[in-house]
Amino acid sequence: MKLTNSIKSIAIGSFDGIHIAHQKLISQSEAVVIIEKNRATITTGYKRTEYINKPSFFYHFDHIKLLTAKEFIEKLKEDFPKLEKIIVGYDFAFGYKKEGNTALLQKLFNGEVIIVDEVKYNNISVHSCTIRKYITKGNIDIVNKLLNHNYKIDGKVIKGQGLGKKELVPTLNLKVYDYILPKSGVYTTSSLINNRWLPSVSFLGHRVTTDGSFAIETHIIDKDIGEIEGSISLEFISYIRGNRKFEGLDALKKQIESDIELARYNYTKA
Repeated sequence: MKLTNSIKSIAIGSFDGIHIAHQKLISQSEAVVIIEKNRATITTGYKRTEYINKPSFFYHFDHIKLLTAKEFIEKLKEDFPKLEKIIVGYDFAFGYKKEGNTALLQKLFNGEVIIVDEVKYNNISVHSCTIRKYITKGNIDIVNKLLNHNYKIDGKVIKGQGLGKKELVPTLNLKVYDYILPKSGVYTTSSLINNRWLPSVSFLGHRVTTDGSFAIETHIIDKDIGEIEGSISLEFISYIRGNRKFEGLDALKKQIESDIELARYNYTKA
């Protein structure tokens, strides 16, 4: 499909997470070309456009992976007839088997090429792979700083044990696909329900005190939301504690009440 547009500058990349280094590229362009490999686990699919306030175009990797570096540049020029400027990161590679690098891009494209140098935060090199490692370690404070937004996942509400509402506190149980998950434990979170962000406390991990099954569940603080169907979004604000086994439901409930108090405090400070 031939595109009709007057776009003169584009930023190109996979942009998983739309972190602060990505934002530096995007801020210098009129539009964004996202190379979709179906491997994004921080910000998946079209969700990336939630953090981009510019026209975004998806190039599915399966459709371009056999193009030579020269053919890829020709495609860009065909899709963006007015193209004058391309913005990429210092480690950008393109073309069949990544034959092209920034030097070849400058040689093949007869316009301006802006190469954004490595971006660091507190001496941390900002890459999607680095952020994934911090997510799996539960280091949400660093993750959110590198992203410049709260880490967010989406999940479908499913039926849980039924134990929380009866014996502990009511929770929404979620089935989550594709996203990389923080390490097991309890987190201060914010839950998007019916277009409203609500303070919440969330648990991820195996229910070692009860049935041992893996669960992702969230309790909405100070609000009875009733029965919820469909999908919700969950933003992680801070890590509270690790997952551990309690001697019984009374001890677990006492800890949950303490978790809620701390989450309520963390939420007001966020």
